[in-house]
Amino acid sequence: MPMAAEEIETLIRQAIPDATVEITDLAGDGDHYSAHVTADSFRGMPRVKQHQRVYQALGGRMGGVLHALQLTTAIPKE
Repeated sequence: MPMAAEEIETLIRQAIPDATVEITDLAGDGDHYSAHVTADSFRGMPRVKQHQRVYQALGGRMGGVLHALQLTTAIPKE
């Protein structure tokens, strides 16, 4: 069963409370999403660590319930 965009957003926000999360369903099938995650707690972290944090928030759902996630991360502009 596909994963709802709201569930992805909830999981990320639970793990990264200061995150602003924008989820887009890329194919309309509930399996291919784009996520843009902005968080001040990413400050000073290399991009790969930021992405790892988001994937950890998804708790192993990548490649299973969640087939594809195009991920971008950022820190808030000052």
